[in-house]
Amino acid sequence: MKKLVSASVMLLGVCSAMIVFPPAFAQGADQASGQAGQGSTCSPSIKDPAEYNAYTNATSQSSAQAKAQAIEAFLTQYPNSVAKASVLQDLMSAYETYDAAKTLDAAKRLLQVDPNNLRALTFVVYLEHQQANGNQAALDQAAADANKGLNSPKDACTTQADYDKVKDAATPIFYSAIGADDVAKKDYKGAIDAYTKELQSYKDPAQTTVVPGLLDTIYLGQAYLQEDPKDIKNAVWFLTRAAQFAKPPYQGQIEAQAEYWYKKFHCAQNDGACQAKPDGLQAIQQAAAVPANIFPPASYNPTPAPPPPTPQQIVQQVLATTTPDQLGLADKEYVLANGNPDDQQKVWATMNGVTAEIPGVVVSATPDSVQLAVTPDNQQSNKADFTINMKTPLKEVPKQGDKVTYIATFDSYTQNPPMIILKDGELKAVPKAPVHHTPHHSTSSQR
Repeated sequence: MKKLVSASVMLLGVCSAMIVFPPAFAQGADQASGQAGQGSTCSPSIKDPAEYNAYTNATSQSSAQAKAQAIEAFLTQYPNSVAKASVLQDLMSAYETYDAAKTLDAAKRLLQVDPNNLRALTFVVYLEHQQANGNQAALDQAAADANKGLNSPKDACTTQADYDKVKDAATPIFYSAIGADDVAKKDYKGAIDAYTKELQSYKDPAQTTVVPGLLDTIYLGQAYLQEDPKDIKNAVWFLTRAAQFAKPPYQGQIEAQAEYWYKKFHCAQNDGACQAKPDGLQAIQQAAAVPANIFPPASYNPTPAPPPPTPQQIVQQVLATTTPDQLGLADKEYVLANGNPDDQQKVWATMNGVTAEIPGVVVSATPDSVQLAVTPDNQQSNKADFTINMKTPLKEVPKQGDKVTYIATFDSYTQNPPMIILKDGELKAVPKAPVHHTPHHSTSSQR
């Protein structure tokens, strides 16, 4: 999963590092630029000839930098101009081509004049989202502005065609920001809803095969995996689809994750052939590679793997081929904890009253009793599964984490919580290493 997240972040970096806007929105913005009120049918009526000349000079500059500079000068000279909304929109479009920070500033200034300006809201949301870098407050603000943008009404000076053009391009941007905010808050249900609506809002399915639609396809797949319980079936589809259109080296990483989760969903744990080459995956990849198949088609219905055997079924399978006295200590413990009463009694009959060596790791201890973690799983989790009641109080009580071996007699057990209890425990004596004496040779005094 970490590799997939890394690939997603790097895919995003390819896009955001250039500080460019999605092509569909940029095209819609360009078509609407230079007109007041989002593609306006209303032109600003400037009565002062000097102000009008300054306005005309500022908005007719051929280069973006020159236009931005001239508009800033106009706004300084005429801060309350009737054309303020119009020129701020032009200023935003000019900055868009070369300066993201100033684009954001111009958009926010425009919203102070025209709070529901759809183009300004889109610029603000896009840049707030891209610049949040995981900051929750920034993501919350982007999501709030995105919701405002989704509900932004058409103003009287905007043609329906122009409004629809900008709204169609802006809607995916809004839902993308909302989805990112939901993921950051671990609201995966909300993220799934937002990313789904984003992908549905693209007018051309091909737009979902490139960044940012492609990236949010990955995020949608990841959100399905973060749900509790996981929706692996849907996750596999969106990760597989993203893998078909991603470029190397990210393609291989995403494809590996899609295959991993497909095996988890479709292949039985003991089906080695499916684990090595999962059947049905190639057909899913072919379907996901069709640009129009943004969402799973009706034919997408992978067969789930049979459920793994229950602990009782595992016990029955083991005892069908192995007699209780042939089981190791850990297996006997598993039967006592998970078997039915008949299986438990069969195994306990081979243990009750038997004296044996019990090696383990100390979980807790008193002079009269020591609790041990004996099986590897219990040692890993520092959980006691054996209790040794001492024959005589210990002179030296072991510390937690000590590795010890006791000789004791099986006395009883409990199934819940799983615990095997022994009596008459004694610490196994550690044999002393033999002492080797260096022979001494007597010498007679030299004459």
